[in-house]
Amino acid sequence: MNRNKRIEIFSRFKEDNPSPKTELNYNSNFELLIAVILSAQATDKGVNKATTKLFPAANTAKAIFELGEEGLKEYIKTIGLYNSKAKNIIQTCQILTEQYNGQVPEDREALEKLPGVGRKTANVVLNTAFGHLTMAVDTHIFRVANRTKIASGKNVLEVEKRLLRLIPKEFLLDAHHWLILHGRYICVARKPRCGACIIEDLCEFKDRHLYS
Repeated sequence: MNRNKRIEIFSRFKEDNPSPKTELNYNSNFELLIAVILSAQATDKGVNKATTKLFPAANTAKAIFELGEEGLKEYIKTIGLYNSKAKNIIQTCQILTEQYNGQVPEDREALEKLPGVGRKTANVVLNTAFGHLTMAVDTHIFRVANRTKIASGKNVLEVEKRLLRLIPKEFLLDAHHWLILHGRYICVARKPRCGACIIEDLCEFKDRHLYS
């Protein structure tokens, strides 16, 4: 895929959705961090259902830490892997309280040292909370990047680096959200909705005619 195609693809995404946002509900950088930790192997809808009850009760590092693991589990037990997530979140809240005055650090290395925070979660927080030009490659972005040939790669890190290099810079801030939403609703895993796709004529997926 050449640069002109990529420019046209992201121009269409921007025209269709000028201000894309995460589908996780949050009102602060801390709430975003907790929601993203909870979203691992879970749906945004499922996370929002839990945080709608959790955040009114506790939405600071200190408040969630004071709930304790068992207290936190009561709010998040409908989410997959809730036991390990509760443990990680309580440890993360302790670190944020003791080392960062309850604030979420604007630093990749510091974020990735927090329990439950890997590269993908750090990228989401850096991009969505702080406006960094990062690319959090989840299963949706990995699929869309490879299927369309926007940026092919054998693993998530390879795709992340290629997307950062190949997406025109003026689109990079929002590209993460556009690609996730495209993968979630149009370029779905089993039966991509090619006939409803705004970039179908630019896509290099060789079997797209089967789904038009």
